[in-house]
Amino acid sequence: MTAVESRPAGGGTAEDPAAAEELGTSPGNPSFRARVMAFVALTKPRIIELLLITTVPVMFLAEQGVPNLWLVFATCFGGYLSAGGANALNMWYDRDIDALMERTANRPLVTGVVSPREGLVFGIALAVVSTVWFGLFVNWFSAWLALGALLFYVVVYTMILKRRTAQNIVWGGIAGCLPVLIGWSSVTNSLSWAAVILFMVMFFWTPPHYWPLSMKVKDDYARVGVPMLPVIASNKVVARQIVIYSWVMVAISLLLQPLGYTGWFYTAVALLTGGFWLWEAHGLQARAKAGVTGGKLKEMRLFHWSITYVSLLFVAVAVDPFLR
Repeated sequence: MTAVESRPAGGGTAEDPAAAEELGTSPGNPSFRARVMAFVALTKPRIIELLLITTVPVMFLAEQGVPNLWLVFATCFGGYLSAGGANALNMWYDRDIDALMERTANRPLVTGVVSPREGLVFGIALAVVSTVWFGLFVNWFSAWLALGALLFYVVVYTMILKRRTAQNIVWGGIAGCLPVLIGWSSVTNSLSWAAVILFMVMFFWTPPHYWPLSMKVKDDYARVGVPMLPVIASNKVVARQIVIYSWVMVAISLLLQPLGYTGWFYTAVALLTGGFWLWEAHGLQARAKAGVTGGKLKEMRLFHWSITYVSLLFVAVAVDPFLR
């Protein structure tokens, strides 16, 4: 999401400097609405949607039914604030390379709608407020998990790993796995093997989810010196890694049923969606081995399916307790 451009009344456009200046919507004087939307954009709402998809269903599994609705709201709101703070701080730190990458060139800290100081203060404020919110309205165990996820994403991934190693997304992805643990702990104030298994599913899901996108935009990453795996390795090598991680992910997803945490419904969904994932992963590997490049590689098919996969799998996590 990027900041929204205002359209002046009377037929003018935001590209008309005189009209824009009159309405206070010029690049140096953005409108109030543009400013609000810019701060919202700093939180990366679409990414947070995915994080919440892995949080709420785990609450159903932990409760073995419908959890307290206030607790669901408190956990989701706290999760949004925490992840939003992490994303804002990520954009604050990465604003130098974001300005040079095509897909991030319109982020608020690059366009100047939000200043670096404002972005930093905003991110820190969300981190503090989210931690206090979790502690007061959920529990302090979940609060520390959320704060740990935020710090891991900002410090370990963004500041240490991202620009130094091709393993950045592998280990940095741990931050995106922690909402699973937060969902469980919000209900039980503890953890269990079920939560750990789903955490590991997300851990092995993250690289084969993100590497296809990195294959698509590897020129962007190469331009700014970020060593994503597709930048330093051939498509053939990346596709092989995707297949390996995919098999491990699907295998781990099937552990919940034999350990007694889920029943037939979740297992059926995990088998069907995991089987289709593996079909797509092996298809990508076959095309990479054949030397296919450009649009014919179709790497984004797996990227888009990966989002559908995790959504369906975690919906099954939520539904399964009602069918046992």
